[in-house]
Amino acid sequence: MSTTSLPVPDRSPRLREALLAAAFTADGLLDLLGAPAYAALARSETVPALRATRGDSPLDTLVRLFLLQHPVPYERARAALPLAECVEDGWVTHAGEEVRATVDVRPYSGPEGQDWYIVSDLGCAVGGAGGIGSREEGVVLGVGGASTTLAGITVRTPVASALDIGTGSGIQALHASQHATRVTATDLNPRALDFTRLTLALSGAAPAELHQGSLYEPVGAETYDLIVSNPPFVISPGARLTYRDGGMGGDDLCRTLVQQTGDRLNEGGYAHFLANWQHVEGEEWQSRLSSWVPYGCDAWIVQREVQDVTQYAELWLRDSGDHRTDPAEYAARYDAWLDEFEARRTKGVGFGWITLRKSAAAAAGSPSVVIEEWPHAVEQPLGPAVEAHFARQDYLREQDDAALLAGHFTLAAEVVQEQVGLPGAEDPEHVVLRQNRGMRRATKVDAVGAGFAGVCDGSLPAGRILDAIAQLMDEDSVLLRDRTPQAIRLLVEEGFLEPVPPAS
Repeated sequence: MSTTSLPVPDRSPRLREALLAAAFTADGLLDLLGAPAYAALARSETVPALRATRGDSPLDTLVRLFLLQHPVPYERARAALPLAECVEDGWVTHAGEEVRATVDVRPYSGPEGQDWYIVSDLGCAVGGAGGIGSREEGVVLGVGGASTTLAGITVRTPVASALDIGTGSGIQALHASQHATRVTATDLNPRALDFTRLTLALSGAAPAELHQGSLYEPVGAETYDLIVSNPPFVISPGARLTYRDGGMGGDDLCRTLVQQTGDRLNEGGYAHFLANWQHVEGEEWQSRLSSWVPYGCDAWIVQREVQDVTQYAELWLRDSGDHRTDPAEYAARYDAWLDEFEARRTKGVGFGWITLRKSAAAAAGSPSVVIEEWPHAVEQPLGPAVEAHFARQDYLREQDDAALLAGHFTLAAEVVQEQVGLPGAEDPEHVVLRQNRGMRRATKVDAVGAGFAGVCDGSLPAGRILDAIAQLMDEDSVLLRDRTPQAIRLLVEEGFLEPVPPAS
């Protein structure tokens, strides 16, 4: 584990003022670098940003110092920072005429445009597929695609208590601080807790309760209204790197985390996780994940990607820089990954989101468990769509077919209809309803489904609409009422139709 001492947060407000005064913010970076260099920086490519910061403004200096981790002249650093304090507190070091950063400080825009800063180890702002190229056990990563994905899918209703498990550099705790009265963050790596403290302080957020330990062990029997975790989910032979390797066999860490959550959530509370899971020979992956869902919880599990075992091993060998080592060492490590997968009969690895919600209906024996594959683009932040999904599940659980036909519905916002067929044909081969919001789903419907959705404006009950369609299509209205409720349920479940609450 790294033994480098970290800055102290005591005078972070003074440093924050200097960063803001220099426009060292997400918007300021985009203005200075331009879109191509800004995008390249997100890919860990620094040359375009170095070319864009050849000036001598305080912003040029701060970008080079904290983002690009290049030494800057002493006088330029003194013009941009309360330099004596920053040296004393450990944010930078001063040797001769050069000043160097000790940590990565990265501007990060909050959901309402807040100017935040994520503090992490040097050179570790982006992990995952981009590769951080570090094999140091205790390294702490900064902002990456996984962390922003988790932040985006989290339901952001005001809560009394939130828990961030495996907090890393504190990104999820920072988000939670905006809508939770009390935030607790844990990590097995004590260095990560120090970084979380720095991230919160430099972002002007309230401090969190910080505890060292694995999974739920550090918080005892405490329960929470919101639990989030971007855990060390990588399925690997051994546990070399704390930030990514779970230290349990196969996908046991993710399974354990999910299964233990049922006892930790308050009624109505949400838990959001990123996870990997094995695709095991002779076993349905959906059944595997269904067995993880704890008693008393509804679940929505979305598989976003599947990699075969060779792709998966290569991804994480690149992440840690093993592909740049001695070829024999690389081959041995690659072999070890494939041995692990072969021993566990693993043919692929899935990646996705797991959301749990504690509910009375689930505790009463009627859980809603939806497990699906959706590799397509979605609209972030997805938190509102996640909350709406569970509200629709609640509605559908309470409606038998008669109640459904008596209900009123409206077509969801920004749903469009596409007709697919040969040019000039009198009738389309099929009709597709497509969402432009949330999950951006598409579903194929027949003429009845298209006609029904098209006239749903909340004014008429579903049964009356079907009777009118039956008359127009010269069909038996009783038979149409019998066969259509399942199609209506699917359109509601997937968010194409929204129930209209009964008038009070």
